[in-house]
Amino acid sequence: MTTPLLPSQEVFTLIDAVEGYCGQLSYSPGDSITLHTSARCATYRVTVERWGDAREEVATVGPIPGTHYPAPTNASAIGCNWPAAPFELTASPSWRSGFYLVTMTPDDGSRPSHAGFVLRSGSSRARALLVVATNTYNAYNSWGGKSLYTGGTDVSFRRPFPRGLLCRDEVERDDRKARPTRFGETPESDGAVFQTWRHEHGYPPSIGSTGWFTFERRFAQWAERSGYQLDYAISSDLAADPAVLHGYDLVLSIGHDEYWSTPQRQALEAYVANGGNFASFSGNTMFWHVRLEDNGDTMVCHKYDAHKTDPIRNELPNAITGMWADRQVGRPEWHFLGAGSAYGLYSRFGQATPRGSGSFTVYRHDHWLFAGTGLRYGDELGADDGIVGYETVGCRLDLDRYQLPISRGGDGTPTDITVVAWTPASNIDFGEYPASASSDAQADLPAIADRVFGGLDEDSLAKARYGNAVMLVCRPFPEGGEVVTIGTTDWVFGLGDPAVAKVTDNVFQRFVRAD
Repeated sequence: MTTPLLPSQEVFTLIDAVEGYCGQLSYSPGDSITLHTSARCATYRVTVERWGDAREEVATVGPIPGTHYPAPTNASAIGCNWPAAPFELTASPSWRSGFYLVTMTPDDGSRPSHAGFVLRSGSSRARALLVVATNTYNAYNSWGGKSLYTGGTDVSFRRPFPRGLLCRDEVERDDRKARPTRFGETPESDGAVFQTWRHEHGYPPSIGSTGWFTFERRFAQWAERSGYQLDYAISSDLAADPAVLHGYDLVLSIGHDEYWSTPQRQALEAYVANGGNFASFSGNTMFWHVRLEDNGDTMVCHKYDAHKTDPIRNELPNAITGMWADRQVGRPEWHFLGAGSAYGLYSRFGQATPRGSGSFTVYRHDHWLFAGTGLRYGDELGADDGIVGYETVGCRLDLDRYQLPISRGGDGTPTDITVVAWTPASNIDFGEYPASASSDAQADLPAIADRVFGGLDEDSLAKARYGNAVMLVCRPFPEGGEVVTIGTTDWVFGLGDPAVAKVTDNVFQRFVRAD
């Protein structure tokens, strides 16, 4: 039996007959779309589809002559700089805002590959905006060298996404990092099923952590089937032009929205301060502070070593690209979200609550979030689909005089906050990660204890160890809009559950005005 390669030993660069990336990850109607490819086949064809409730084909091109270009040394950091493929394509004003999948199919019958882009809205706007977490896609992308999980600090947007990140065959559970347990099964906490499945299908570990197919796709399908129209943007759109948020009743973050730049966060906070509303159906949200360089082509994050290795650490010490909650940065995500991953990062992942319920326990069943669900105090929400995992956000909890959970506050958490449900979650140390982890060189527990709680003493480690995943509603700015934080990456896997769907629907019903 061959021992599977560790994620850090795997190479997923130029493995398909044709690979490529779009010149931009976000376009407006009327823009020229470019596709930059390297091909080891004589010809290939390109299909462009909008992927919402269904996949709607909007353009086909080909046959296109294939030309092979090598991957530059350290392409993960500097990009590929491949020329545009020899065809013209314009984003038609008739195309709806959404995510567009670009499929490159070799004419020799080889395996297709995929690129993608988001089309922003034109003159006609929806009431809700979904921000696709492309910063996080880029962080996990090891194409051309290193990701931020395998030793990289600079990662380029100008390179292909890894195989399977945007599109792959759908399976029930095997591609999930927090695989839900069926009746009579032993909980699967070491990630072996995921690891075996992805090796058999030739996928990198990142496909369980991020990507359109895993997270935002599921939400987009649910929203359109439920009759909700969404507009779309990407992470860096908020940094490039804060006006992209103007006019929306609700802004949405879905799945795993982990990496945020300062201008991106400032734009969202200004939107909420001025009365806009934000809903985060995401885990590990706003955990890492990043810097965009080279006109937005490169994303920089030095992560846990930022205080030692980021070049700006002496000139601008509070702007280092580490955790937002790092004491040196001093802007924890819970100042805005009401919760953060220092208070609970993992659920049913490795040795973090490995036999947890996979559900939220309902406490304030009479809250508007639970209207029409039929849920009562103590009920479990989403257990069958394992909606709590693999990454989470939590807050410091106390109990009020009625034994209901309340935010302890005192750490910059908004004072106007209501905790409606929660379940235990945890941070973990070296040797406690599953085989499906993207890196074998980082551990969150000691880093959070040191950089957030003040050291590696027993008290700091215990503060970092024990936490929760939480559902809450808060108002971070007294005169501003509301923030809904449902702190788990895997919420979208439960949208087929009527109660989970109804909670999601209640968010739209509260914030999105009828046309």
